[in-house]
Amino acid sequence: MVKRVVPNVVDSSAWLAYFADEPTATTFAPIIENVRDLVVPAICLLEVFKVVTRQRGDGPALQAVAVMQQGQVIDLDAALALAAASFGSVHGLPLADSVVYATARAVSGVVWTQDADFDGLDGVRYVPKEGVIRAK
Repeated sequence: MVKRVVPNVVDSSAWLAYFADEPTATTFAPIIENVRDLVVPAICLLEVFKVVTRQRGDGPALQAVAVMQQGQVIDLDAALALAAASFGSVHGLPLADSVVYATARAVSGVVWTQDADFDGLDGVRYVPKEGVIRAK
């Protein structure tokens, strides 16, 4: 029997926890470091680069996005944008979160996040800052 690989879509909040070595980083590390199954929405590159640049400067931000680009980067095209708009409307998600969720749905993947906006959605592994995984 062939085991089906489920792509892991890591939200910006999880990437930032990983790069800052927050307590939840130990949960996200095996997911992020398994680059074979890692899917990166392009919007996460924007969000992480912006935050890391503000906190630590351009050099560390460039290093962070280089790590992120080891996964399969998914660009925002028209079909994905419309799917994101629909998910955003149905689930009340902010723009970037709706793109992340639409990306995960498009690749039949799982979203890994510590952003409470995702809590309770199908196909999401929500890890609050306290570090307890909640899945639906």
